[in-house]
Amino acid sequence: MIPPMQRILIADDSATIRKMVRASLQALQSAEFLEAGTGLEAIEQLAVAAIHLVVLDLNMPDMHGIEVLRFLRQHQQYRDLPVIVLTTRGDDASRETAVAAGATTYITKPFVPQALAATARTLLAAPKPAASGAGQ
Repeated sequence: MIPPMQRILIADDSATIRKMVRASLQALQSAEFLEAGTGLEAIEQLAVAAIHLVVLDLNMPDMHGIEVLRFLRQHQQYRDLPVIVLTTRGDDASRETAVAAGATTYITKPFVPQALAATARTLLAAPKPAASGAGQ
């Protein structure tokens, strides 16, 4: 049986980091990638496509990653969406704020590509809660 397509949104203001994340996750089977360079673009991407995992930077123009996280967790259809925060901010306060806002996992840059891929694979394979509303 062919696994269903998994859409991964990579939201980071650095095109280089988005490319590195994509390369790190390329080995995931049946993965399709969408990208956003700002927090607002990330929310726009969520509105037009069913996303299964978000890799989210905190420091972005327009809308900070914490604001994106809070937006996601305030909307029923995104409450259980796994979000990997991938950021240069390694301090405890940033980590605690991100987790409190709804981050599933927190990884600091520079990151180990294999570790990011393993984390993404685990989150994508985790059982999903019963969906309410439209099933995307």
